[in-house]
Order: sequence, then C-alpha cells, then structure tokens
Amino acid sequence: MPRPFPTPGGTPPAAPAPFPSAAADGYAIAGTALALQGIPYRSGGEDPSGFDCSGLVQYVLQQYHIAYPRVVRDQYEAGQRISENEIRPGDLLFFVTEGRDVSHVGIAIGGDQFVHAPNARGVVRVDSLSTRYWRDRFVGVRRVADAGQPQLTTRQ
Repeated sequence: MPRPFPTPGGTPPAAPAPFPSAAADGYAIAGTALALQGIPYRSGGEDPSGFDCSGLVQYVLQQYHIAYPRVVRDQYEAGQRISENEIRPGDLLFFVTEGRDVSHVGIAIGGDQFVHAPNARGVVRVDSLSTRYWRDRFVGVRRVADAGQPQLTTRQ
C-alpha cells in the first residue's frame, strides 16, 4: 500500500480513513481483508502500518464492530466451529506453523483462498489452502459473522 506524499511544512499525513462499517457478512469481511494486501508484516502489528496474522484478523473484524480476541489461540477458541466443507468468505482458517498448538490465522475469501499476514519476510497476501504447506498445517475453521450477525460462542 503506497504511503501518501509528505505534506507541505513537514506535517505528517493523516491516518487512513477506516473502512465503512457495513453489515458484518462474510463477503464484506473478506473484501476488507483483501483491501489490505501489500501491507508489511510487523510482529505485534495491528494497524495498517503493519500486521501480524492475528492483528490483521482483529483489525478487519473491528471495522464491523465485532470484538474479537487478539491472540491466535484465543481467536481459535472463539467463534462458531464449522467443518472444513462449510468454509465461506469471512471465515477464519487456523494453522499450526510452530510447535504443536495453533499459531497462525487467515481470512477465507472464497474457493480455497485466504488472506493473511504470513511472516517477517512478507506482506499481507492471498494464498491457497490447497497448497501442500497450508493443507498439511490446517487445523480448523471458525465463523464470526453469519447473515450480518456476529457469532461469538466458545468452542465445544
């Protein structure tokens, strides 16, 4: 995402305007996540200056006034548990990329694709769940929005 040009007098540019707060349907959530492609990864990042994976998820959901945990493990415990064959845009996809516990999250955008902030060498981007790397590390799906209504239940 290109940064604005410096303003006269050295005044820093204004922060980007937040995304419109529309109904929290999965397509809107996926679209908001897609609009953030190219933003650099930043450990602990939770705003458009840089995101880590869970910061990206929390930021996108905040645009729709959905309060959601900040840490990947807590995000995995929240939301409605659904099966892999029910994945829809806006659902959260979880992975084990380090150790034995869930450690990475992305936002489904349709088909087998998802948006995520992958690592310190990357930017917010789209990847495919069907690639061997992600398929082998996939552990579950959570739905946080359904027909415009947030679903914040605990895992059973």
